[in-house]
Amino acid sequence: MPPYPLITLIALTVVVAAVALIGRGRPALSRRSPRRPDPAAGLRVLAGLTGAAAVCLYAWGALAVAGAVLEAEDGGTSSAPLGPCLRPDRQEDAGHVIGYSVDYVPLRFVCETADGRDDFTSDDVPGYVNPGVAVLALAAAGSAVAAGYAGELRARAEARRGERTSSGTV
Repeated sequence: MPPYPLITLIALTVVVAAVALIGRGRPALSRRSPRRPDPAAGLRVLAGLTGAAAVCLYAWGALAVAGAVLEAEDGGTSSAPLGPCLRPDRQEDAGHVIGYSVDYVPLRFVCETADGRDDFTSDDVPGYVNPGVAVLALAAAGSAVAAGYAGELRARAEARRGERTSSGTV
């Protein structure tokens, strides 16, 4: 069965996630005060935008994999060996390809050979996609953790300031 429902689900998930992550950062920008800068707000914006960039880059790679799957599933003239498995440096293995598999983490289209030892990946997914997704996702997670830490530090400082004012020592 062709992976059309899976492609549709991935595309829908990517669009919703990107819009949600971008929307998560917008309110933090509007709450900024010119008198007292809030580093947590800036970090939340950074986390949302880098998260959205990671999702969009992953979607780009997923579309490349989906294109390779569609090309592999397309029967007819010149369908053996599989189109995505035709690489100039692997011409001797192309005739031994018996199938394919798709990995979603990391994104790749794997050409499976008859002996199973010489499986290789196609060049359909650009080389920058998987490292870029990893770096952007780690940056988003790091920014989110740093925003939480900065917010906690600010809340504790305000609580201490409030205790000193209520006890009469200013």
